[in-house]
Amino acid sequence: MKNYEPATSPTIYFIGVTTSNSSIMKVFPRWAEALDLKNTVIKGMDFPLHAPDSDYREAVEFIKNDPLSLGALVTTHKIDLYNACKDQFDYLDPYAIKLGEVSCISKNKGTFCAHAKDPISSGLTLDSFVPENYWKDYGGDVLILGAGGSCLAMSLYLTREKFGSDVPPKIIIANRSTPRLESAAKILKGVNPRTHFSFVHNPDPTENDRTLASLKPHSLIVNATGLGKDAPGSPLTDNCQFPADSIVWELNYRGSLLFQEQAMAQAASKNLNVQGGWVYFIHGWTQVISEVFHIDISGALLDKLSRIAKEVQEGKTI
Repeated sequence: MKNYEPATSPTIYFIGVTTSNSSIMKVFPRWAEALDLKNTVIKGMDFPLHAPDSDYREAVEFIKNDPLSLGALVTTHKIDLYNACKDQFDYLDPYAIKLGEVSCISKNKGTFCAHAKDPISSGLTLDSFVPENYWKDYGGDVLILGAGGSCLAMSLYLTREKFGSDVPPKIIIANRSTPRLESAAKILKGVNPRTHFSFVHNPDPTENDRTLASLKPHSLIVNATGLGKDAPGSPLTDNCQFPADSIVWELNYRGSLLFQEQAMAQAASKNLNVQGGWVYFIHGWTQVISEVFHIDISGALLDKLSRIAKEVQEGKTI
């Protein structure tokens, strides 16, 4: 039992693994000021990977019943929290039900709500660096390392019917354990007949290296494992070979970022477009803050919050 203390001012929680190390702890006070969220604070709730269901239920029940606890962003534990707590919510949004995950907890006029925001935040991020007609023009592959919530969200986004023929012909999802792969296969079955999904059990980084080596040029490779942030290391070895002319996306923005370093080491020779996790961080948090505080964060306001976050990250302000 955690024996959570009732909030004494409006509070948003960050449910993760090592939340005190996140930039949001310094960024949020500046954002709260810019959004006129007077006296609003952020607090971390840390859990080990795959914590007991009772721990998640206790945290969710506390947020649900505490008047000044307004909501939360959930990272790393999104699928586990959904499985443990879905019956505690009054409302689950369609993406939460489809993906079997919760990344945002909010309250709306007495209704306790769960949302999966990753399809939106990952889509906004992908749009920032994947050119229009990229798949139609080049026909490259997608390799997503890790079969968790972020993987499912971007798979759904990349294969949306509205893109017509501009969808990846093949998406390979590789994971080191089989249960998440089996779950992903069920969720993504028949999502778009234009895209072939392949689910690969790779318990060792050398096997990920082999899968990576099989990709076409102009592919997209994503580290969605959490390695580099939630745990040290990379899903690849230093002997890995990225396909030429490809986009490499490290979802993490903090930690050792070994995967990103491996890609950068080949960026010049392979003509790689290497993207970090900062833009994803911005979209992920602003989508949740929009929901929790019922604020439209877009356009000039989103740009302003992005500038503030960058200033804080670079140490120009506190």
